[in-house]
Amino acid sequence: MASPFDARTSLSTASGSVDIFSLRALENAGLGEVSTLPVTLKVLLENLLRHCDGYHVGEDDVAYLAGWDPAVGEQREIAYMPARVLLQDFTGVPAVVDLAALRSAMARLGGDPKKINPLIPADLVIDHSVQVDRFGTEDSFGFNARREFERNRERYEFLKWGQNAFDNFRVVPPATGICHQVNLEYLGRVVQTREGVAFPDTLVGTDSHTTMINGLGILGWGVGGIEAEAVMLGQPVYMLVPRVVGVRLTGELRPGVTATDLVLRVTELLREHGVVGKLVEYFGDGVGGLTLPDRAVLANMAPEYGATAGFFPVDAGTLEYLRFTGRDEALVDLVERYTKEQGLFRSDDAPPLRYSEVVELDLSTVEPAIAGPKRPQDRIPLGRVKRAFFDALRTTFNKGVGADLPPPEEDGRWADEGGNPSDGPAVPAPRRHDTYNDQRVRVDLDGVEASLTHGAVVIASLTSCTNTSSPTLMLGAGLLAKKAVERGLTVRPWVKTSLAPGSRVVTRYLEAAGLLPYLEALRFHLVGYGCTTCIGNSGPLPEPVARAVTENDLVVAGVLSGNRNFEGRINPLVKANYLASPPLVVAYALAGTVDIDLTREPVAHDPNGQPVYLKDLWPTDGEVREAVGRAVSAGMFGEEYAKVFEGTDLWNGIEARGAELYAWDPTSTYIQEPPFFQDLTLDPPGVRPIENARALAVLGDSVTTDHISPAGAFGPDTPAGRYLIEKGVAPEEFNSFGSRRGNHEVMMRGTFGNVRIRNRLAPGTEGGFTTHLPTGEVLPIYDAAMRYRDEGTPLVVLAGKDYGMGSSRDWAAKGTALLGVRAVIAESYERIHRSNLVGMGVLPLQFQPGDSVESLGLTGRETFTVEGLDDRLRPGQTLTVRARAEDGGEKAFPALVRIDTPVEMEYYHNGGILHTVLRRLARED
Repeated sequence: MASPFDARTSLSTASGSVDIFSLRALENAGLGEVSTLPVTLKVLLENLLRHCDGYHVGEDDVAYLAGWDPAVGEQREIAYMPARVLLQDFTGVPAVVDLAALRSAMARLGGDPKKINPLIPADLVIDHSVQVDRFGTEDSFGFNARREFERNRERYEFLKWGQNAFDNFRVVPPATGICHQVNLEYLGRVVQTREGVAFPDTLVGTDSHTTMINGLGILGWGVGGIEAEAVMLGQPVYMLVPRVVGVRLTGELRPGVTATDLVLRVTELLREHGVVGKLVEYFGDGVGGLTLPDRAVLANMAPEYGATAGFFPVDAGTLEYLRFTGRDEALVDLVERYTKEQGLFRSDDAPPLRYSEVVELDLSTVEPAIAGPKRPQDRIPLGRVKRAFFDALRTTFNKGVGADLPPPEEDGRWADEGGNPSDGPAVPAPRRHDTYNDQRVRVDLDGVEASLTHGAVVIASLTSCTNTSSPTLMLGAGLLAKKAVERGLTVRPWVKTSLAPGSRVVTRYLEAAGLLPYLEALRFHLVGYGCTTCIGNSGPLPEPVARAVTENDLVVAGVLSGNRNFEGRINPLVKANYLASPPLVVAYALAGTVDIDLTREPVAHDPNGQPVYLKDLWPTDGEVREAVGRAVSAGMFGEEYAKVFEGTDLWNGIEARGAELYAWDPTSTYIQEPPFFQDLTLDPPGVRPIENARALAVLGDSVTTDHISPAGAFGPDTPAGRYLIEKGVAPEEFNSFGSRRGNHEVMMRGTFGNVRIRNRLAPGTEGGFTTHLPTGEVLPIYDAAMRYRDEGTPLVVLAGKDYGMGSSRDWAAKGTALLGVRAVIAESYERIHRSNLVGMGVLPLQFQPGDSVESLGLTGRETFTVEGLDDRLRPGQTLTVRARAEDGGEKAFPALVRIDTPVEMEYYHNGGILHTVLRRLARED
């Protein structure tokens, strides 16, 4: 078949010839310096070239990107079609619910329900439903797995229905691993072939940490569930051509510095630089010194540093990793030949590429650190953690503690015998008597008397795809545990410990290295294979600890090897949460507090009363390398992933039922047909006016999707809890919000209900309250929203900077829409949430630079009218918002319409992205 620019040609491989769409042809045609484009843009360019059909993609789109000018910002929209979609079950279940609802709606419209079917391959990994109910015992894994199935059987039955009802849809059963690590170690192919054509493996996923796969040279990022569903139905992702920030890595990490320390520094650096909505691409001679799992750690945390993706091009390390993880040699050959032919292969001697901006980082400057207490970018060098916690206690947590700490002593840079930076204090320093933190609460823990105070580590978790993908990090934790056990140390009794790896391979190599028994001796027993603590499935604290924290308002801490530590996310009782490398997680569990300087003070004392310092426990790089070489083998990956779709007896015991339309059960408290499409007609509703709206919430800066979207546990006195009790569900069977994402009735009741959210309309409250106007009654946000709905009053939300930062949670937008919010007015938005709001028919408006709720003197008690809101609305238009105060005074201010593209405007006219797709498919009949 003919192709634009005569770009279709053949490529010889070890297993035969394949066709490719050559990027060289575009440069030969004089369209631009394609060979010097960032690799990320080359991948997007190949995608446009291969899909150039004159409809979604025109030749002018290809020519524009081929001639990309790095000095030009995001100015042109392109239609990008990923090769596949990755789902996890928290976001995947509502996605499948929406597909089932679309089938029901298509049937009501008289169309063919089978048209609602994934046209793009989709994999769903069940990894977010396991909760740490039991820990610190040999049967923790089995107990938690059984509880998971007891709680989620109905959801799993629904997913088995979807697996049978839809083509191109596979389900990886529970207790297998985290979707991103399974993607990295098994699903990702780097280069795909379909119908004789080879092309880059690309994807979008319904989890923001889909970006982990960029460490393997696969371009992918997180989108909202509604956008992912549209891709599954064959719709492109419409996006503005992004700016590309090149991060030049030079030098190498110092001994004892981990990939976690590096990613915390990168997160801090790129947040300061500003990469929101941009692609980050790593280059420089420092890249070659990073193992592929270390690259995956950096790629994983792209959402934390704000980038769309953090990409590492394919190189020799990629090929080595593909072989090591058991990929077929024919695939490795194809990857090497294809990427070299297309200019996608990285080498140190290649000509320089052109970037919009360049950020420099010398790896030798990275030092051990943690991040917290509530944002991933708030990096704290290890020697300053004690001081930082003291400062946070006074400022962040408003604790009136006693005397100030003395001035910080000179930094005790760790050094080895040769004077080189290492991992222990140069001179051990005695622990100071702390006069500022003297609130001690006695607790009885199974007969052991303990004393809790501010800063006590009550959760220490080896969790999350960020770090468990790296054998170096996990074996480092095991080696530290071994040395601690050999010195007679134990974890403090108030610490809830857990080991939740991203794949079964992790426990295989920990066992092979002989290190799992040492972790278990410190109560880091396996609790499950899945995303536990990092997503809020940390489970309850032991009752005596929970009571002590609650009754005494203690600021206790969690330390986790994860990527998220936003307020209220880890556990509702744990206010201070810190991200750390796996070895440091074990160290803090031994110390039992973050109120400690691990570079100068002893972690603990051995049975003889001798101090044990971190340098005494920290494994050398040589010890870690020896353990990796001895314990990790390619055969482990092949054996574990050969049975990736088989599942356990619990999974296989679930009956698989198949039918074209899902039989909705009105009594179900897990799966309900959402109202989005129930009254849908073939004609779009168009743009509706917003007049005399009330503010449902007035929020500050950095309000995350964790504040907006329901997650974690909830109690019987919440709107969601009361709903379930009315349905006959006992509080102990509530499960979590994440597990009930298939029921909009539960989710809308928890929207804006995070225990740490502060609404300025309800001063003095915390946790999802607002003031109903004009009555002045303070109500839960859900209850107020329903009263406004009954009164026919539209709603708006006012917010500050970076509104919606955090995970790509579709329910942050779905819940907002279901509560009756018609518009959000914020100073700035994170990319995914802004897109999701449009995808649910909610209008994102942005204050003009310099304007804010404060500068305009808004209280939120006004009524708001958006003028000029009709079918003539266009992307990027400026509208006037008129706010009428309670005394009749008016203020008018301009607001930018953050509907950025014509396609997004079509979605808004239709009431949402899925409404648009459904109408298109129905009209084709």
